[in-house]
Amino acid sequence: MVLLENEQFLSELTKFYQKVKTAGTVLVTMKRYDGRTKPVSRKQKKNEPVPPEPQEYKCLIRAQVGSKKISTIIPAKDMNKFQVAYANLIRGNIELKKKEKK
Repeated sequence: MVLLENEQFLSELTKFYQKVKTAGTVLVTMKRYDGRTKPVSRKQKKNEPVPPEPQEYKCLIRAQVGSKKISTIIPAKDMNKFQVAYANLIRGNIELKKKEKK
């Protein structure tokens, strides 16, 4: 998975949508990101300290087409600006099809 800057991510995502115009699917996921790169084990030792919760969470966004994957991490202060750019990208690339009669 490739970690990109926000603007690069949006441009690559535009390319993904252009690639799947005729057939295919773009999978986009968003989740809260606390900065950890390794999962927390279930069996945490008693004498091992628990890491403190971050003061500000970030947002991890991933996109996938076939086997190609990209991702970006967005700080909370830039989230509104990114959401506006992402919404414009979606509006520009989405095409709704009418239901086919059976």
